[in-house]
Amino acid sequence: MISEVYNEDCLVGMARYPDNYFDLAVVDPPYGIGEDGLKNHSRGKATKPTLYTDKDWDTDSPPLEYFNELIRVSKNQIIWGANHFISKIPFDSSCWIVWDKQNGDNDFADCELAWSSFDTAVRQFKFRWAGMLQGNMKNKEIRIHPTQKPIALYSWIYHNYLKDGGKVIDSHLGSGSNRIAADKAGNIDFIGFELDKDYYQAQEKRFSQYKSQLVLDFA
Repeated sequence: MISEVYNEDCLVGMARYPDNYFDLAVVDPPYGIGEDGLKNHSRGKATKPTLYTDKDWDTDSPPLEYFNELIRVSKNQIIWGANHFISKIPFDSSCWIVWDKQNGDNDFADCELAWSSFDTAVRQFKFRWAGMLQGNMKNKEIRIHPTQKPIALYSWIYHNYLKDGGKVIDSHLGSGSNRIAADKAGNIDFIGFELDKDYYQAQEKRFSQYKSQLVLDFA
């Protein structure tokens, strides 16, 4: 299976692909709420992202052109944070995905929401993501990105919304959790884009470490 990522503007990258090339887009674009490294880092109490806290990439959500292009190149879409920019998505949806972060009493959101193009009911995924506490404490993830999501969340998405595998696109790769989950699934061709060079290199290192651990586990 393919796992290819590019340090590139996703609009430039998506222009290379024909209509409906990808079976599924699973994306986590900027929400436009200022949830950048500095803000996230300053209010975290138990644990903080380890890298690049001076970045301010979350000043605006993507333009309408981005959503039109994403829908053009993919048959179905799951878009995190869409409650912040729903006016830019041209279709209603009955199937929102709710990630309950079980994060206790703090000023972070209790849940995150994803719009999806699927014609099914609202679904909920529960996975703790609260400072030092994570849903899988035996395999804790290092937090390298302010809005990093757990690998388990993406694995759940693929189990429920891409059971037969196929081609997946991620327009804003961030920490690379989505890429690792796709690789774990074993039947997914994955294409990702990350504009920021530092985050791109950080996820490359993380993915390489993940693959190296697989070799050791099976040695």
